[in-house]
Amino acid sequence: MSFDLTHVRHDPAHCLAPGLFRSLKRGERKRLKLDVTYTHGEDSIRFWGPEPLGVDDLRILQGLVAMAAISGDGGRGIVLRNETESEVGQQLRLLLDLKWDAVEKDAMVAKGSFRQLARELGYADDGGSQFKTIRDSIERLWAVSVIVERNGQRQGFRILSDYVSDDREGKLFVSLNPRLAEAVMGERPHTRLDMTEVRALQTDPARLIHQRLSGWIDAGKSRRVELDTLCNYVWPDETKNPNTLKKRRQTARKALAELISVGWTVHEYAKGKWEIRRPGANQANPRRDSTHPRHNSTRPPA
Repeated sequence: MSFDLTHVRHDPAHCLAPGLFRSLKRGERKRLKLDVTYTHGEDSIRFWGPEPLGVDDLRILQGLVAMAAISGDGGRGIVLRNETESEVGQQLRLLLDLKWDAVEKDAMVAKGSFRQLARELGYADDGGSQFKTIRDSIERLWAVSVIVERNGQRQGFRILSDYVSDDREGKLFVSLNPRLAEAVMGERPHTRLDMTEVRALQTDPARLIHQRLSGWIDAGKSRRVELDTLCNYVWPDETKNPNTLKKRRQTARKALAELISVGWTVHEYAKGKWEIRRPGANQANPRRDSTHPRHNSTRPPA
């Protein structure tokens, strides 16, 4: 099967914020809340919502950001300029609920369908039930408020705006927030996620670790990280229970095996300490982001 979407040009803060996405047990979605504050460069970013975000939400956001790419990158993105005069554009910007300095920022719309999004993410094609799962995830992402503060200036928006959809035809229009839009358009340092790798991963821990490491390690480069740090990417809540810790470490090791299966290289140079190399840029794809700025942190994400 061929796919249209080759990569995601993502905002590093949405990829690296510890606990923004996590592995959820049964019942935790109703019991827990989301309140994560992350410092990225000069920005203090707070993500705040009524429910925690799980790996299903991580995958949907990855797919929507990929769909928002310009047409030459396989996406169908529509830029919502601050000065847009179209009625639909003005409505979508209003629904994005921009606050303070964010009012002047451009936004983007991911245009497509529930079926296209499900297909590009590698979901089984089971029609209505799958579409409901996608819609539920979009609504959870819409409910998350984001407040960015830098040097006393503040921006406020949601991860996603309210969306326009047609259940009969399955059509979908979803607005991305200005920070995501700038990453998609190459106007800010961004994280590149390979959609081939995204589709190939099978487990929640592997997907969480993959996004975090992709936000930290540039293509073709390697970094060192401890096994317990990888565990924290999946389960941000600490545990002192030795049996739980042992199980988490075993699961993280299996997740590393999944990374190997999609082309990453891992080496345990000391007990519980790993050197991880990300695959190099695909030379067959001339649209790799060599001309755009990239995120390049010098410390492991928390």
